[in-house]
Amino acid sequence: MNRGKLYGVGVGPGDPELLTRKAERIIRASAVLAVPDKGAGEKTALNIIGPLAHGKERLDCSTPMVRDQAVLDGAYDAAADAICEKLDQGKDVAFITLGDPTVYSTYIYIHRRVVNRGYGAEIIPGVPSFCAVAARLGEPLCEKAQRLMIVPASHGEVEDCLSVDANLVFMKAGRELGALRDTLAAHGLLERASMVANCGMEGETVCPRFADVPEGTGYFSVVLVKKGEPT
Repeated sequence: MNRGKLYGVGVGPGDPELLTRKAERIIRASAVLAVPDKGAGEKTALNIIGPLAHGKERLDCSTPMVRDQAVLDGAYDAAADAICEKLDQGKDVAFITLGDPTVYSTYIYIHRRVVNRGYGAEIIPGVPSFCAVAARLGEPLCEKAQRLMIVPASHGEVEDCLSVDANLVFMKAGRELGALRDTLAAHGLLERASMVANCGMEGETVCPRFADVPEGTGYFSVVLVKKGEPT
């Protein structure tokens, strides 16, 4: 029996209409749907594809939101084991993931494990959240000779990035909004910052002025900081 193939499928930032035609085709053609589960029943990627999931054999892959590397490695190993079992049965597996699989995605850790075991795997790109956020704000990410830096706000690297001559994108900023706002204000950058939370999802919040962000904004928050005018 021929082995199946793993596909890491980016489903975009939240709006089902931003799901690409290729992503839809791969999901339809795959016998098994692997779904990241961050706990508490949170399966945002599954909500995006909606009826495409109907009738699919499903694997719920635990991807806990912790920083304990031993816990994470155990979860990724278990997900890879379950996926490889399906591949050995000749079934293609579509692992769906928010945004693009190559941008801060849990999928890549499972991808590496599966590939290292000798299985075939392919990455299907999706619309990254920061591109959708810029479009929602009606703002370019960068122009002319401007540079762009993408930073995970949750990993304490904010201060180090502010001196860089580049526009900044802070991803996964929801838990750090207060600290990020204070830091930007201290560096005179607060009025150059804007934010969208839950872009394309239920409960979307658009804040052209980051200073006006309400308390309790969601985890899926992206902050854009324009450092200067294009030259």
